[in-house]
Amino acid sequence: MRILRYSTTAVILAGVISFYFPSTLYAKNDNKHEVHRVTFDGAIKNNTLAMNPNEKMAVVASSENSEVVIYDLVNGKVQGVLKNYVTPRNIIFAPDGKSFYISDSSKGVVDRIDSESFQTINQYAIGPGAFGTALNSDGKALYVNNQSSDSVTVMNTETGVAQAVIKGFAQPRQGVQLSPDGHRLYVTNFLGDKITIVDTAGNKIIGEISGFNKIRAISVTDDGKTLFAANSGSNTVAVVDIASQKIMLSIPVGEQPYGAALSPDGGFVYSGNLIDNSVSVIDVKKLSVITTITGFDHPRQALVFTRDNKYAYVLNQDLSLSKVERATQKIIDTLKL
Repeated sequence: MRILRYSTTAVILAGVISFYFPSTLYAKNDNKHEVHRVTFDGAIKNNTLAMNPNEKMAVVASSENSEVVIYDLVNGKVQGVLKNYVTPRNIIFAPDGKSFYISDSSKGVVDRIDSESFQTINQYAIGPGAFGTALNSDGKALYVNNQSSDSVTVMNTETGVAQAVIKGFAQPRQGVQLSPDGHRLYVTNFLGDKITIVDTAGNKIIGEISGFNKIRAISVTDDGKTLFAANSGSNTVAVVDIASQKIMLSIPVGEQPYGAALSPDGGFVYSGNLIDNSVSVIDVKKLSVITTITGFDHPRQALVFTRDNKYAYVLNQDLSLSKVERATQKIIDTLKL
């Protein structure tokens, strides 16, 4: 078996720019003439979706696909494809929208990509297992979960230097959220099924919330009082009182929920249900499911909303992007690669 590195080229096909970088590793079986992707933690599966603050662009990826797809939301077409990844884990935009960040757990890095040229601006070395990411409000502090080293790295995005490495977690994956005031960081631990609370001023662990069942995505309300967490093991979304650090209620949803995305108005939580190919819509006041949207293809964590609350975007397994009209709670369009 031989290890291959692809050379750097750029290809333009039908107006879509594809970039190839010499960073993706492949193993070639010389006897069978097959090429296989080599991953660090490929058995762990997730997807990710981020929308530019101007809502004109969405960037999507799946850990099962080495491509990162950039959608032009205005014209409803693919704008570019980045092919330099192995297991892309999480994507987030900088607050000004001029760049976005992509973590790759197999490469052990977070790349900062220019939103116009799609070129890499910076690369932050985290170590194999780099997973979930969060940015503070000014975009200067980048928090990176590392599920392999059971740590969270705090990177200064301007200097590229680590400010702190916080230890004491248990396989922190994609779930990581800052409180609205930025004073607390909530980190999911897949092992132990708990959320660890970090004081961001001192980068110290100050508490934890337990009682989850295969915890996945989380979200925090704007007042900082309530947290929602998807439990794929019990087919529920947990409602957590942050002050008491206790689960108040578990809301039944579809089968294997991964998502817990809170709408901008704070009124609804959308949960992507992997096995049901559906999204459960939870009314935050009623704390119950009011409808279920169908027609997706294995939706997971990747759900975002437009600021006007009129539309939601849901990522499918094949990296197509479904647009949901929230007034009717129906899919009205699907952008395809």
